[in-house]
Amino acid sequence: MNPQSIKILHLDSNHPLLLEQLQIAGYTNEEDYKSTKEVIERKIHNYNGIVIRSRFKIDKDFLDKATNLKFIARVGAGLESIDIEYATKKNISLIAAPEGNRNAVGEHSLAMLLSLFNKLNKADREIRTGHWNRETNRGHELDGKTVGIIGYGNMGKSFAAKLRGFDVKVLCYDILENVGDSNAEQVSLKELQQQSDVLSLHVPWTPETDKMVNTAFINDFSKSFWLINTSRGKNVITADLADALKSEKILGAGLDVLEYEKLSFENLFDENEIPKPFEYLLQSENVILSPHIAGWTFESHERLAQVIVDKIKGLLGIFVNKI
Repeated sequence: MNPQSIKILHLDSNHPLLLEQLQIAGYTNEEDYKSTKEVIERKIHNYNGIVIRSRFKIDKDFLDKATNLKFIARVGAGLESIDIEYATKKNISLIAAPEGNRNAVGEHSLAMLLSLFNKLNKADREIRTGHWNRETNRGHELDGKTVGIIGYGNMGKSFAAKLRGFDVKVLCYDILENVGDSNAEQVSLKELQQQSDVLSLHVPWTPETDKMVNTAFINDFSKSFWLINTSRGKNVITADLADALKSEKILGAGLDVLEYEKLSFENLFDENEIPKPFEYLLQSENVILSPHIAGWTFESHERLAQVIVDKIKGLLGIFVNKI
């Protein structure tokens, strides 16, 4: 089979190297960054592959119309915007690139944690308004603390590696067995909750992790703790987080993701009224927010594209040789 007969539809813009290298490899690439999902569905049968970020959900109806689809490549870490079970049933290969932005996520998680501990955002705002407050900006040191990581895949391992320069104890919990390494000791969830001073989330959004961090979960921690979430916003119930911040069960939170995000991650609300729990976060001096950019560096932009290119070429190489 001639590689040029394999047609790939690009639904989101990405680093230029992705298109360039696929074209050099001989595949036919077409771009459509603006058409609605309904318009795409009317022509999706013409394509063997899709490259997407998070523009819209690839659901059962979409997949039923994609009669010639061999793969879906998402330029990102997770596949939650795709009906994985149904795609697998239809023998469609799924490609993601968690290797591409794991370093960025690890660095961002550490940056949020250190900013919280040292009250950097609060101190910066105060100085800009003419206030020089030293005592109220006295910080905490990370050394001597226990950091608990839930989800010890690419992102969790990257964050643990960044902590090696500190005198900290690092614990990890994961649904998979034997994933602990020299950077983190794998323990039960109960043990992690008993020991941790810091909790960092690095889990995908699944039925098991949806609304995982709720009041009961928070209260199962033996100590008050700091929370870092660079995974998915819907893993944390914002109202319960706000209550825990008020009671000081959670001492501070660094949130790169929010419960209210749209699936595309490109917008926050459509509504004009801000939910009260989120309004509380906005007013809290011990909360740091960023707009889902933990894995969004210049370096990861290129690295994500390269990982996707390499995986597509590997997969299609096998496919072409079979024909």
